[in-house]
Amino acid sequence: LRLLTLIAAPTEAETAVWNQVSAVLEEAHGILAELQSYNGAGQEIREAIQNPGDLALQEKAWNAVCPLVAKLKRFYEFSLRLENALRSLLEALTSPPYAPMQHLEREQALAKQFAEILHFTLSFDELKMTNPAIQNDFSYYRRTISRNRLNNQQLEAENEVNNEMANRMSLFYAEATPMLKTLSNATTKFVSENKTLPIEDTTDCLSTMACVCRVMLETPEYRCRFTNTDTMLFCMRVMVGVIILYDHVHPVGAFAKTSKIDMKGCIKVLKEQPSNSVEGLLNALRYTTRHLNDDSTSKQIRALLQ
Repeated sequence: LRLLTLIAAPTEAETAVWNQVSAVLEEAHGILAELQSYNGAGQEIREAIQNPGDLALQEKAWNAVCPLVAKLKRFYEFSLRLENALRSLLEALTSPPYAPMQHLEREQALAKQFAEILHFTLSFDELKMTNPAIQNDFSYYRRTISRNRLNNQQLEAENEVNNEMANRMSLFYAEATPMLKTLSNATTKFVSENKTLPIEDTTDCLSTMACVCRVMLETPEYRCRFTNTDTMLFCMRVMVGVIILYDHVHPVGAFAKTSKIDMKGCIKVLKEQPSNSVEGLLNALRYTTRHLNDDSTSKQIRALLQ
């Protein structure tokens, strides 16, 4: 249970991966702060659209949108670094000859980093989900680029975000939970590329972490040690993150009777918290899992997520 609450120092064997992931996690704080303060260029865009003949307003909107798109590009590029970090952690936490539980005990510093990646991912996606300005700004940017291309004008900003990059960013931001989608795809890819590694090594690692979080959240003697709500939120985000990854990777998913994750217990623990702090997490379970609507999911679990 130290996995989530204490700062574990990396052992010599963990150091290389720990350093790589640590550099990514250091950047994560800045990314979240930037996203939190992202206000968008809604006003400028509205004025430009309402007055298409006013060149000064067109320029004002364009100048407001360009630095925001540069920010969105940074977020997207960070998702690629996060994906590589996750891959390194999965390799370290599932490699033979140790079982997943042994890995989590032996490599506590890496397990903590894995948890921190999930915490960042769900925090990022919660902020993105509640900020429509992101897609509005990016759509306006793309429309302006297309319009100018038709008029044979090349804008300076195109050098920053070329057409191919814009297409990739478009797909990324079209997702309700883009960071989670990136990690789900990365985990699925990791499993399919490592054919010699039993799939259970990955799914057991994920289900063990989900179990640790659930036990910490539902057991009063552990819960009373949480000094603030941030630790509770950290635990809840990590639990939801590993459930979603498990559901994407496991052939029958997290909701089936044979699942190694106690889904009923996990959902109940979330529902006991104030709704404003868990609604985003419940929505992540509703809309970003793969198997919730399968026939193998019990009516009881579906009803809990209604």
